[in-house]
Amino acid sequence: RYPQHCVALHINFCIALPGDWYAWVKALLALPTLSKTERDALWGTYYYLKYESAYLQIQATKPQSIGYGLNDSPVGLLAWILEKFQSWTDSKGMGPEAAGVSKDALLTNVMVYWVTQSITSSMRIYYETVGANPSGARPSLPQRYCPVPTGVLWSASELIKPPKKWAQLVYNVKYWSPQ
Repeated sequence: RYPQHCVALHINFCIALPGDWYAWVKALLALPTLSKTERDALWGTYYYLKYESAYLQIQATKPQSIGYGLNDSPVGLLAWILEKFQSWTDSKGMGPEAAGVSKDALLTNVMVYWVTQSITSSMRIYYETVGANPSGARPSLPQRYCPVPTGVLWSASELIKPPKKWAQLVYNVKYWSPQ
């Protein structure tokens, strides 16, 4: 909203939705020019959105319902968080420990939510930014162009992986760091 007050922006988990119909046309026309890596990344993004983002839909629409259940059941809370670590770490299906997440770290994460009873409040950000937030206002997606000089960390293991050309339609990309 106030780019004149921001020197630079660094992001990972780069969500780049073109802001108007013209930008969408440019994004679609860029599809044949994408590298194999970028095409594979788009398929990975599609897979994530189709098979791994149900948690987002639940937390964005009914955070209280799922939150009460998780606050009431330590086993349910452990299963919920373990599944996220399984999906979001680079474990290649072998479990979070294969990606360097120890059982102690996982249990510490679960205990923080359990002891503080804060899993429900931690889900509210999804509801307030994606779902129907209390003010009734909906988030402004697609995005408007951000003129702030932007650096993007683009990782093959990221959940959302837009092509660089798409990111450039939304951000003033000055640095693109593929990992």
